[in-house]
Amino acid sequence: MEIGIDSFASIVSDSESGVEADSMQAMADLLERIEHADRSGLDVFGIGEHHRREFLDSSTVTILAAAAARTKTIRLTSAVAVLSAADPVRVFQSHATLDLISKGRAEMVVGRGSSIEAFPLFGFDLKDYDQLFVEKLGLLLHIRDNEIANWSGKFRPRLVDQPIYPRPVQNPLPVWLGVGGTPQSFARAGMLGLPLMVAIIGGDTHRFRPLVDLYRKAWLEAGHPEDKMKVGLHSLGYVANTTEEAIADYFPGFSANMTRLGKERGWPPMTRERFEMARAPLGSLLLGSPEEVAEKILRHSEALGGIDRVTFQMDNANLPHEKTMQAYELIGKRIKPLIQE
Repeated sequence: MEIGIDSFASIVSDSESGVEADSMQAMADLLERIEHADRSGLDVFGIGEHHRREFLDSSTVTILAAAAARTKTIRLTSAVAVLSAADPVRVFQSHATLDLISKGRAEMVVGRGSSIEAFPLFGFDLKDYDQLFVEKLGLLLHIRDNEIANWSGKFRPRLVDQPIYPRPVQNPLPVWLGVGGTPQSFARAGMLGLPLMVAIIGGDTHRFRPLVDLYRKAWLEAGHPEDKMKVGLHSLGYVANTTEEAIADYFPGFSANMTRLGKERGWPPMTRERFEMARAPLGSLLLGSPEEVAEKILRHSEALGGIDRVTFQMDNANLPHEKTMQAYELIGKRIKPLIQE
């Protein structure tokens, strides 16, 4: 099982003063953390895509390319690229370029995106939300598999004998499908033979088993090799030396941010009771000491029928840079050996 981090390149505010960090310093800190993740033995680092004031990840591949030049072994991926509001040709070209810079360490996780700000920003209509993604995913995979593209669709001019360069080091360039809770998305990933990255940010993780089984069923019915099937788990979480330390570090900022976001999306406020439910043995939150979190990851893996990758998302609690660095090291040095025994 691979283990890693997904980051939204958040601009962390001081929890006491409320003063927002300098964007240039925040980016420098992020690149330092990615280097540290590489040195700590983590397998993968993902950068999300948002177009909001509190995040610096609007140009995902730019950050990943800077990280590629400063790292040696860690795989670098989008998490996720909002493909519905992007040009698949440019998405492929930028990730292929990243693959060259990183000497074959690039991947992409693509999805429809849970944040919708990219749609009006780039001139797309939300009523086309599903159709845009299906068409653009098809084009992306066509470009990946064909150096000379011949393709036509509804939302983009057709391509006729059009060469697409550069080509990546890896053939094929890994493309994962990022999904939430829509059954059609799970089935689509299986039918297309794409690795599956499941974002579980609430509730009990084992409840996703029927959807993961749907993915596996669609995969096998489509005739893809069983040994190529991959399931990844993206979870909110944080690790400290002790569970008590992890809770004290994480809860205040997490509660504030989730309550703020809930006002936008219709969620109830994040209370201590709801927090405790999320970090309970079956809850989705991966939070605690290294040993406690390792046990929970293995429990989740068993509940889902086996997972191949797990990534932590901890850009949601206003954690100081030093605390985040410590968490990365604990994940790489103490959790990774436990889940890979």
